[in-house]
Amino acid sequence: MGLVMVVAGTRPEVIKLFPIFKWFDRFGLEYIFVWSGQHYDYELSRIFFEQFKIRSPNENLDVRSGTHAEQTAKAMIGLEKLIKKYSPTVVISEGDTNTVVASSLAALKCLVPYAHVEAGLRSWNICMPEEVNRKIADSVATLHFAPTELAAINLLFEGIPSRCIYITGNTIVDVISEYEGLARSRGEQFLSELGFDKHNYILVTVHRAENTDNPRRLINIVMAFKELSQHYNILFPIHPRTEKRLIELGLLPYLQHVKIVKSMGYLEFLGVLAHARVVLTDSGGVQEEAFTLKVPTVTLRYNTERPETTMFHLNMLAGAEKDKIVSLTLLQAKRIEEIRGISFENPLGDGSAGMRIAKILKEAMDIGLHIEEPDLRETPLIEYRLLERGEQDSSSLFDLLATFDKTGRPMLPNKRTSKFLARIKTRYRL
Repeated sequence: MGLVMVVAGTRPEVIKLFPIFKWFDRFGLEYIFVWSGQHYDYELSRIFFEQFKIRSPNENLDVRSGTHAEQTAKAMIGLEKLIKKYSPTVVISEGDTNTVVASSLAALKCLVPYAHVEAGLRSWNICMPEEVNRKIADSVATLHFAPTELAAINLLFEGIPSRCIYITGNTIVDVISEYEGLARSRGEQFLSELGFDKHNYILVTVHRAENTDNPRRLINIVMAFKELSQHYNILFPIHPRTEKRLIELGLLPYLQHVKIVKSMGYLEFLGVLAHARVVLTDSGGVQEEAFTLKVPTVTLRYNTERPETTMFHLNMLAGAEKDKIVSLTLLQAKRIEEIRGISFENPLGDGSAGMRIAKILKEAMDIGLHIEEPDLRETPLIEYRLLERGEQDSSSLFDLLATFDKTGRPMLPNKRTSKFLARIKTRYRL
């Protein structure tokens, strides 16, 4: 059947790959697990292997910290050696980190198909390192596992053939579906130890470079937290990089009324998120988790690659302006009952993304997944055409990029996704 090489290196990747690992085992897919070591602190890596009972990595590249170029280069060099050592049929990774862009490029350079989980997310902010990483990974991937229809359409308009795109849902919904009860219980215990009341505190997370590396933005965010602490208790699980910057800028004294804790285990974090009145975050993953749990959210960014989370204004974008952060947070705090009472089916997925990804990958490997040189001797001129209805079946030379409905809305043309898209359109009135 072949061998899958799974590459990860950060906390979010471990969490989101867990459902895929589970279904790999159920389908009997043989895989090698490579850990890049992009996150190496115990709280940010090993604890998550233990909580989800994920097997230890077969290989550790021990990349550690460094500039984006250093991390990516170290990971590529190490992965190239491991690809030659194991000869995998496909390399797969999840997300938008330096580990992801390194695995995509290393796989392609070795002529091994690459599969990208969470393909097609776009913030449209090219200043964001993650935006660069995911665009590069998508441009070279053979299989694109898009979590939503919007993500799939982004890929279509970047020229990715529809036959390479699969709408799977987001694996974080799988994780929450399986662990929400346990997480809520652990969250209650953690809150009890802190003396916090459920639904009466604000949870905050800050870690993105555009906020932590920009003094003005970080100062504005801290001053917003300081003002909000006069209204609600604030719980701040602090990222090591953020803590370092707060110390360097002398900002910690302004957070004396904020409860700062070290990074916690995922289930504990998910629990305190589930019980929060509002969450303030610059994390893409937290936006997804909060949306799935119906927790009012204020995102400390000017854009988001998860626009689905802004449905019903459940998530609002504040940027890094103090007054905007404070006003939107207080507004969202008042809407807690309204938001928790909203009834909708989650556009991020139905809890079966891991199964879909593993099944699609298995089928692709059974058929024969490989990269080959195209023979264009008879058709060397590549051109693009608009086709009338029905013409797409008239020639095997055509590779459809998109189809459009009567309103001009783009759609995926593949038969295998048409039923899923129809359900999505009906459920979410897209």
